[in-house]
Amino acid sequence: MCGIAGQVGGDAAAGPMIDALKHRGPDGVRVEQLPGAALAHARLSIIDLECGWQPLHASGGTVIGNGEIYNYVELVRDHGLDPATGSDFEPLLHLYAREGEAAFDRLRGMYALCLIGPDGRAFLARDPFGIKPLYIMEHAGGLAFASEPRAFFAAGMMRPELDETAARELLGFNYTVGERTPFRGLRRLAPGEILEVRDGRIVSGRRRRWNAPLLPRATGEVAAKPTEGTSAHSAASRSPTPARAGEERDLIAQLDAVLEDSVRVHQRSDVPYGLFLSGGIDSAAIATLMRRLAERPVTAFTCGFDSEGAADERSQAEAVARALDLDWRETRFGEEDFWRILPQVAWALDDPTADYATLPTYKLAEAARGTLTVVLTGEGGDELFAGYGRYRRALRPAWLGGRPAEPRGADQEALAAWRAAAKAPPGLSPLQQAQWADIATWLPNDLLLKLDRCLMAHGLEGRTPFLDPEVARFAWSLPDGVKVRGGFGKWLLRRWLERACPAARPWARKQGFTVPVDAWIAPRAADLAARIGQVEAVRRLAPDAATVMRDGEGARRWPLLFFALWALIHLEGASPEDALVSLLGAPA
Repeated sequence: MCGIAGQVGGDAAAGPMIDALKHRGPDGVRVEQLPGAALAHARLSIIDLECGWQPLHASGGTVIGNGEIYNYVELVRDHGLDPATGSDFEPLLHLYAREGEAAFDRLRGMYALCLIGPDGRAFLARDPFGIKPLYIMEHAGGLAFASEPRAFFAAGMMRPELDETAARELLGFNYTVGERTPFRGLRRLAPGEILEVRDGRIVSGRRRRWNAPLLPRATGEVAAKPTEGTSAHSAASRSPTPARAGEERDLIAQLDAVLEDSVRVHQRSDVPYGLFLSGGIDSAAIATLMRRLAERPVTAFTCGFDSEGAADERSQAEAVARALDLDWRETRFGEEDFWRILPQVAWALDDPTADYATLPTYKLAEAARGTLTVVLTGEGGDELFAGYGRYRRALRPAWLGGRPAEPRGADQEALAAWRAAAKAPPGLSPLQQAQWADIATWLPNDLLLKLDRCLMAHGLEGRTPFLDPEVARFAWSLPDGVKVRGGFGKWLLRRWLERACPAARPWARKQGFTVPVDAWIAPRAADLAARIGQVEAVRRLAPDAATVMRDGEGARRWPLLFFALWALIHLEGASPEDALVSLLGAPA
């Protein structure tokens, strides 16, 4: 995992852009000026520590990338390639020289990249789930791109001007939807998007859907080819037929094989790796398979809250850790951590999400730094295997309390934007439609954004074995009845886990994840109410902010506080420490 920046077309200096992204690549920076392009790479060394530096040149082409191509070993083996390095990105250059744009369909991994081929064609591409970020802006000189928005501002390419429509989405949903960012003129590359750029202008684009083989073909989308590097069991799971016709034991065996295969390739690393372990079943599933594949105890980090009313899952995480003989490390999060970490999180999230789970994620990354460089997590399990309670509510009739699986609390304009971004293709069941909506909106623009920024702020790489094309296609092929049954979501995953790791208590009712932010905000509410309205962006978008801070409920206090800090840092240029002091009147 790294940071990338550059420009295709025109004359540009990529050095100032990459200087703003050095936290993503603490091991070193490389900058190159090519005919018609400027490329820069800040490296976090994970694979081929000596020779994997980028920009990488092979077969007449050049590539820079952020992320990992997990099936690079199989690409080399199965296609008779002869790479000069052990880099996971080099095989793409050789395949592109042979196959052209079709080479992108062979990738199994998380990535955001820029490739310039021997034919002179330039491409920007992002993985189908949007695990790794990429931002672009078109201007008179060409098309500029970077891993984080801050690179464009640091290089003087644009000013940080607020997009108020996106900001309203942030205050309504805690994240923004679609390709829009809160900065006017800057957009995200969509998950799975592949753009061809010629003379600094976008000339074509297409999307690669993570479940394309199981969907009707749509204009602008392509069915991805089967990826290399899968076991015999996981290869069979690409077809929906076995999943629909098989008995329960066969489904459990297929699930076991496809998950084990994914965890195996996600552990490919030349540096220490471990996991973040919560009390939930997703991270317990990943831990179970990591322990199965490990030759020594796996290092696991858990964060808990020492606050009344907080849902603290440390005891359950410890039980799983003891059962699996993990090297378990506990870290605690309290009120002092809240006020110390909050402004740092607001700085790290230059593309913001007001999800309070950013706080413990940041603290976990802080704790793991120096011990681990790669961290596996359970993101994606709920979306793929239907774990959220809102899915079950969406399946009930209205007279039994059913309601659509849509976010609440936003204005009609923001909700219309969410519905447009979440719109599913025809032919899906109501459950699949709800899953699709989350995978298209909440997952890339909240959960994965949170993971990327909070870990990269500490030079850590986050990996998500559930968000693997083989796992995803298997899960998507399952009938609704083995995902939701008897009042439980993730039914098949629970059945597998009760055999693989009973200590995970897969049938225990989920506590729900809460961070007691309002308990920490409330004692300072009067200070915040006196000053929050002085922040220009808050005054424009939430004129009642002072009243909410003084008298309102926690559900509104927290996103307003986060937005105020974010605006002070990223729109007004304050340091994280000064931003907090300006709101509180004194250090917390």
